[in-house]
Amino acid sequence: MPKHLLQRGIACIVIGLAVLLAPGFIAAPNLRATIAGASVVGWFGIVLGVVLVVVALRQRALGKKR
Repeated sequence: MPKHLLQRGIACIVIGLAVLLAPGFIAAPNLRATIAGASVVGWFGIVLGVVLVVVALRQRALGKKR
């Protein structure tokens, strides 16, 4: 189970970073403004990803102690 959480956490972090960094690479002003307005979604993805990674690593550490 932790391996799936770790993979999903990393994916969430990557998607969140992509949403936050994308407006710098988009030339169309309307599309740039739309994606820049979704910065809350990007931050949520990063926070969710970090939480999933921490939970996966914690479960892995607790599993090795047993």
